[in-house]
Amino acid sequence: MQLHLITDGKKTKEELVAILCEVHESVDFIHVREKHRSANEVYELVDELIRSGVPPGKIIINDRVDVAHVLNVGGVQLAYHSLGVSEIRRNFPELRVGKSVHSYEEAIQAERDGADFILYGHIYSTSSKEGLIPKGLIELKRLTTSLKIPVIAIGGITPDKLQELRGSGAGGIAVMSGIMDANNNAHAAKAFQAALLAEKEEIE
Repeated sequence: MQLHLITDGKKTKEELVAILCEVHESVDFIHVREKHRSANEVYELVDELIRSGVPPGKIIINDRVDVAHVLNVGGVQLAYHSLGVSEIRRNFPELRVGKSVHSYEEAIQAERDGADFILYGHIYSTSSKEGLIPKGLIELKRLTTSLKIPVIAIGGITPDKLQELRGSGAGGIAVMSGIMDANNNAHAAKAFQAALLAEKEEIE
């Protein structure tokens, strides 16, 4: 199972660079999801991350395919308002393409259009989605049994949930506040990494 870390759009550039440089060795992918920043600001942030030692292949940029392409990073994560998966796949074949989906139908369409993986959630209750009913494990399993591409679960995930998520077929987890808001970011990232390794060993 992969560990995707998603930035929360609340930190300064300096804070982000410090946190991400500290935790990148514990995660598989870092999603730069800074919707309030301009293309140029995202470019400057990611450029600094790369110059500070974060491998470009680990970086996935939310929505901004132009920045992802120019900096030659690992991929782009598309939302409902982004360009379509098939357009990105056709014009930027070198990029890994993820798609955020919230329904079974959207997920099936994303795979058909050529997405490499999908982010699906929220699986559990989370303060960032208050009042919205979580998708839950049954819906997650329905999706993972229908798709060939990895389904990355997001929403209210803690290290103790990994076993049931794996049992539901999740190809990985995406974490935001569980690492970004932790008192000790590196310690939190390592806790998720350790839980994932323990799960892997259990399978083997």
